[in-house]
Amino acid sequence: MTLQYQTDSVKTISGVLGEKRSSSYGSKPNLSDVQEPIASAPPEVREMIVRVLQLEKSKLYQKAPRNINEDILKIIKELIQ
Repeated sequence: MTLQYQTDSVKTISGVLGEKRSSSYGSKPNLSDVQEPIASAPPEVREMIVRVLQLEKSKLYQKAPRNINEDILKIIKELIQ
């Protein structure tokens, strides 16, 4: 038993999943695009983002960072209350 594929379907799938699709891989991101979610966020959300980023930065040296999820949850709970 052999499977028959419609050529249109194969072309569509390969176009979506293929390497030739337009992507930003390898291109340098615009710094304003990267900072936009932080800059446009409300002050409370901005503080949360900054604190989580600082936490992640402090754990970068660890081979297997421990308790980072609990620490992030603690930050969120502190800011909500």
